[in-house]
Amino acid sequence: MPTATSASPAAAAASNYYGASPWMRALRLALGASQRAWPALAVRAAYRLFGTPLPLKWLNRRHGPAAGWQREAWAFEDADLGLYTPAAITLGAPRVLLVHGWGGHAGQMVPLAQALVAAGFAPLLLEMPAHGRSAGTVSNLPQFARAIEYVAARLALEGSPLRAVAAHSLGANALAYAASRGLRAERLVLLAPPASPHAFTRYFAHVFGLSERTRAAMQHRIEAREGILMPLLEPAAVGPRIAQPTLVVHDRDDRVNRFADGVAYRDAIAGARLLATEALGHRRILREPPVLEQVTAFIAAA
Repeated sequence: MPTATSASPAAAAASNYYGASPWMRALRLALGASQRAWPALAVRAAYRLFGTPLPLKWLNRRHGPAAGWQREAWAFEDADLGLYTPAAITLGAPRVLLVHGWGGHAGQMVPLAQALVAAGFAPLLLEMPAHGRSAGTVSNLPQFARAIEYVAARLALEGSPLRAVAAHSLGANALAYAASRGLRAERLVLLAPPASPHAFTRYFAHVFGLSERTRAAMQHRIEAREGILMPLLEPAAVGPRIAQPTLVVHDRDDRVNRFADGVAYRDAIAGARLLATEALGHRRILREPPVLEQVTAFIAAA
């Protein structure tokens, strides 16, 4: 059975996310051997690995929000969500939910949160299952979307509707999907969003030497378990159903998610604005002062 020997253009640009290490090479060999000897096991193993955020969450625990932040855990599905709020915020200040990306953690959103506090907002950092200090070992894009919907709905019932949600990378992909399903938030900020989960499965298969048959079976397993087909998570599917004013921020030199991915969201969402940056890559946009100023101004706009 032939294995994938090259990635699609989207997948090739998708990233060096998995990197090269002895551990990764060992996983590649193990998956390659299992798909030849026991294909069903290879699919289950690939499914598990695809749903495991890297780096492993315990490596990010020390990078979470420091002193001055209060953490609350909300039970969610078979794990929990971490919610961080500044110890001192203005009573009744508009709420803004901030969401990290795949393999990230709440601490990455602190610079934007600080800019929002200075502008009179009350930021809330959401840490997803299997990330940072939250419980769980696996997650996925649909679960990210459900978590955003759950937090927004619960806050609205408690009398704290969201002024905006800003999300990074896979979190932005999940935010767009949640917004297309009626998310209760006035404004959206998509920071370096990926356009195609399907393309990432092809990149994953390329990295680990999986055959197209194994990759397709893994994708079908994800879709069947989550009840959503991957093409329905892409900009062309979700964009026309998003009604909120939307700002897309994407760097032209992003090596994780292509700049074209951000353009795809801009083009698919009516009235969306694209803030294009240069030389910041995938993560520096989360802490670059001029970017934070423009994001804060967009959220504050009438």
